[in-house]
Amino acid sequence: MTVAARDLDLVAEFLNTLDERTFTRYGENHVATDGLTSIDAFAAWMEARDLGDSGAALHSADLQAARTLRTSLRATLTAAASGDEVDDSARQLLAGFPLHLVPDSSSRLRITAASGVPGLDVIVEAVATNVAAGRWHRLKLCASVDCRWAFHDTSRSGGGRWCSMDICGNRHKTRAYRRRATS
Repeated sequence: MTVAARDLDLVAEFLNTLDERTFTRYGENHVATDGLTSIDAFAAWMEARDLGDSGAALHSADLQAARTLRTSLRATLTAAASGDEVDDSARQLLAGFPLHLVPDSSSRLRITAASGVPGLDVIVEAVATNVAAGRWHRLKLCASVDCRWAFHDTSRSGGGRWCSMDICGNRHKTRAYRRRATS
């Protein structure tokens, strides 16, 4: 897997800390959850992915920054899926995550973020790098209204709509079939 693919997968994992799925599968109701409800939960999420400094203490402002970034990125993906403009509030929130060009050890320029939260900087840098490389369109939210799971579309055409063809895609196609059969 390429670095860019891992980066988009990491951003998808970050976006999925807000699980909006509410569908029923095999008789079990999926309940929407938020994985960023506390500083400890945020720290555990970052630690599980080796992000940031494990000895650094996080503060409530860091948690708020993470939730703001997540909300803004999800709003951007929602707008992209519907062909709408990103609303001004999401645009302003994203502007709060500044980027810089910095020479690395081989005198090449690289994009760096300066949010003040090292784990978030990795996410912001991954987003910026993929936007600059033209790969951002590969990160999507599931088209199913009762799912909205973020996923990295690895299909050849880049036209994937569902997080899983076996789950959401199948449910969508089954519903469409039943509507056609009853009309």
